[in-house]
Amino acid sequence: CKSCSLIFPTCPPSMATESMEIDDSLYSRQRYVLGDNAMHQMAQSSVFLSGMGGLGIEIAKNIVLAGVKAVTLHDTKVCETWDLGSNFFIRKDDVSSQKMRVEAVCSRVAELNPYVHVDISSSILDNNTDLRFLQKYQCVILTEATICLQKRVNDFCHSQQPPIKFLSCDAFGVCVRVFCDFGDEFVVSDPTGEEPKEIFIQNITQSNPGVVTCMDNRPHGLQTGQSVVFREVNGMEELNGTVQHVSVLSPHSFAIGDTSQLQPYAHGGFVFLMKTPKTCRFVSWPFATSAPLQIHAAMLALDTFQEEHNRLPNIGCLQDAEVLLKLTEEVNATLGNNVSVNAELVRCLSRTARGTVPPLTAAVGGLASQEVLKAITGKFAPLQQWFYLDAMEILRPLHSVSPEEFLPRGDRYDGLRACIGESLCQELHKLRVFMVGCGAIGCEMLKNFSLLGVGLSKSSGEVCITDPDLIEKSNLNRQFLFRPHHIQKSKSTTAAEATYDINPDLQVEAHLNKVCPATESIYNDSFFSRMNVVVTALDNVEARRYVDSRCVSNQRPLLDSGTMGTKGHTEIIVPNLTESYNSHRDPPEEEIPFCTLKSFPSVIEHTIQWARDKFENAFVHKPSMYNSFWQNHPSPEVVLQAGESLEGSFQVIKLLNRRPSQWEQCIAVGRLKFEKYFKRKALQLLHSFPLDTRLKDGSLFWQSPKRPPTPVEFDLKDPLHFAFVVSTARLFAAIYNISYSTQDLSEEVVASILSEVRIPEYSPLDKSVETDETAKKPDLIKMPVNSEEEREAITHLEQAISTCGITSGDRLQMNPQQFEKDDDNNGHVDFVASASALRARVYSIEPADRLKTKRIAGKIIPAIATATAAVAGLVALELIKVVGCQEFESFRNCFFNLAIPVVVLTEPAKVKKTMISNIYFSIWDCWTILGHEDFTLSDFMNAVREKYGIEPTMVVHGVKMLYVPVMPGHSKRLKLTMQKLIKPSLDRRYVDLTVSFAPEADDEDDLPGPPVRYYFSSHETP
Repeated sequence: CKSCSLIFPTCPPSMATESMEIDDSLYSRQRYVLGDNAMHQMAQSSVFLSGMGGLGIEIAKNIVLAGVKAVTLHDTKVCETWDLGSNFFIRKDDVSSQKMRVEAVCSRVAELNPYVHVDISSSILDNNTDLRFLQKYQCVILTEATICLQKRVNDFCHSQQPPIKFLSCDAFGVCVRVFCDFGDEFVVSDPTGEEPKEIFIQNITQSNPGVVTCMDNRPHGLQTGQSVVFREVNGMEELNGTVQHVSVLSPHSFAIGDTSQLQPYAHGGFVFLMKTPKTCRFVSWPFATSAPLQIHAAMLALDTFQEEHNRLPNIGCLQDAEVLLKLTEEVNATLGNNVSVNAELVRCLSRTARGTVPPLTAAVGGLASQEVLKAITGKFAPLQQWFYLDAMEILRPLHSVSPEEFLPRGDRYDGLRACIGESLCQELHKLRVFMVGCGAIGCEMLKNFSLLGVGLSKSSGEVCITDPDLIEKSNLNRQFLFRPHHIQKSKSTTAAEATYDINPDLQVEAHLNKVCPATESIYNDSFFSRMNVVVTALDNVEARRYVDSRCVSNQRPLLDSGTMGTKGHTEIIVPNLTESYNSHRDPPEEEIPFCTLKSFPSVIEHTIQWARDKFENAFVHKPSMYNSFWQNHPSPEVVLQAGESLEGSFQVIKLLNRRPSQWEQCIAVGRLKFEKYFKRKALQLLHSFPLDTRLKDGSLFWQSPKRPPTPVEFDLKDPLHFAFVVSTARLFAAIYNISYSTQDLSEEVVASILSEVRIPEYSPLDKSVETDETAKKPDLIKMPVNSEEEREAITHLEQAISTCGITSGDRLQMNPQQFEKDDDNNGHVDFVASASALRARVYSIEPADRLKTKRIAGKIIPAIATATAAVAGLVALELIKVVGCQEFESFRNCFFNLAIPVVVLTEPAKVKKTMISNIYFSIWDCWTILGHEDFTLSDFMNAVREKYGIEPTMVVHGVKMLYVPVMPGHSKRLKLTMQKLIKPSLDRRYVDLTVSFAPEADDEDDLPGPPVRYYFSSHETP
């Protein structure tokens, strides 16, 4: 471009043109976080990003994965060996060939997302550059820029109409910062990102102010100053549709405006939180700030040092450190900070400023990338205006290490070495790490391992990873090691290969196993004992709990993390210092009562779960049960001979004689299902409970949260009706292996088929409706069947054998349809979405769009690459501390929410000590007893008594009670050998037993002690 000297190369073939149709499945998880409007805005936005160091490439990765329209990468430097330790897209060949950094990374950044146009520029950007070329960008990001350039570009961006959103990001060793300026008036459409929830009302007072009490005293979760909208209030109808400001009185009540002149409240109604846009105001490069003043002053002083000396402080130079300290004191005085300068912080900043800590860069890169997306979309609350983060805890005290530890050695780890020293680098190289899971967090962790050099020592280092899953298209948006040609390949092996590309020296062993009780022969105690650290990159609590139990049993540190949308957490678990993951439990998710799902839905989540249950029952459970039955019974004749004595035969015969054999019958089934679900069920419910039904106390039966149903008349012209019938027909065709054509799905063909379908007249049934919210769902297989139904079904079976010849095996098999949420061509989501929306219509519930329905029905966890990068970086920082054997006070758990944004770092919970008879123990303790072949249970109890001085009262192995004094016959077990009681496998060296001990007082319960590890042979070494 002649006007600005930018270099725009020809796009590689893999890059997108504007005419390309974007595959929605690529962005499916991210769309749940940002929403359609924000995704659309990103797809129209261009970003300029300067500086292709470690921080710049992190931001580039994240925003390209997010799906902006175009990114221009700018840099003027040549690849150096130093870059290999911070930039994961620069290779050794790039260094040896002296390639420009921006040219080296361009194609690799572009590969991340074929829908993003990636350009490069290597022109000079300084105080003399004409900045008008920036006018075509919606957001400008500077990294590795001087303070003067940052101020100049910021002033230019702020002065434009509309203003160009500006960010600057700096990483100086163990300290990083982000600065944002989005203009004088930046409108935020969704300040929190939280999904509004319906809050049902118990009562509203006629007073000034009016007081609203929540149904069943449930917490409302509102905050004073927020606004709510009222819906479906009976009696005080004037409130419906109005927006009211909230003043919180208690967790389950709040005050609104004057209701004293309104009609008395009768019943029902709900409120939901109204998303109120917020206007944020920014100023161009403010000197004063609400940021932490100690680090703010030190880094402003560092900016001054760079301006005066045209360089950063030299590594280990005491004179530079004293100069920086003096400058910091001057800045501190200018800021009016009453707190004296933290000299240790300034000296550490001086010592490490030239260095780089890749995990810290990843963490702040994730946060800064989210700010870029906010700048473009107006989604979520932005930073105002500074953010600082440091990793001082990873540093060893200056007096404890030699200055030579930090000097460069000409390899890729010089940047890291400048911060943590050579000894700790070597410890990282010798580390043995076991990582469970190779998804989004796993990919980011492997990148961090590569840059840190974790496990690369050929004599002692190792990175072992395992994941049984295959790569799907939806993974590509945040699991950045994978590309489109990797789809349906193993995650672990593919991730390992991609990791070698970043750092060929790494030692990575990839497995395809789950880590669970079934694989304990592989991941046994010897395996865990060989590992130094375990890292979880999992997506479910159950697997985390199991891995945690194995780490506790084998005294191994565990680093856990997880994300959900813009939220993330990290937890550091260190033997003998902290609690374990299993030390705390989240409250269980509240289940939807069966009667609510079946008859009385009140919110859209109920109708979605109902539709999902219908899918599971009709297209998974029944076909699976049917197949299992015929696998156990060789032929229909055997079933006829046995009659009703065969368990499950009625359900199977019922499925068999109703089996469609052609497409037309599948459409007919869909139509009849519509009639049953959305008309007859409503009529039957209104027959059982007419609208004027009252309870024993005189109150109306149909009042909030119960909603009376309205039967729906079928209308083929209604797209929702058509979608339900066709998706239902497609699923029945799939389970019965019936073929159909595209033409068969047309409205014309479906209408022709439906014109021949006879709909039986409705007549109400005399049956009870469950209203007890504590009632459980009945077992469908074991439902009572009367003899008349049984005889009728068997008659149908006899007719089917004689007329259709269904004795062949293929006619006795069905094809269960496991719910697959990510394939929009299989009709699964179509069925759930249409069924849920129709049921919502029956009960006058606000329907959900397809995206929300898919998320809830598929139990999809929203995810975005920015949060993943941040959480993995924070975990890897803790890894360095574990390797450095830091004190308890150095470790940090973290919770963040990038939407607000907030980052909270806390010390882990200290391990709790328990005392029995003056002996203290914790979850990390394990007592040991050495036995032999003839060692009896009595010998075991005597050995425990003699070794630990406490009287054992009960011994349990897993769920098997070996000795409980009150149990009949257990006293005889004292003479049995431990070998006979436990019956271990031949390769089992020991077992962990749960032993209880006698209390000090007679009226107290037995006291549980730590696990007692019993070795079957005294030759074993604990």
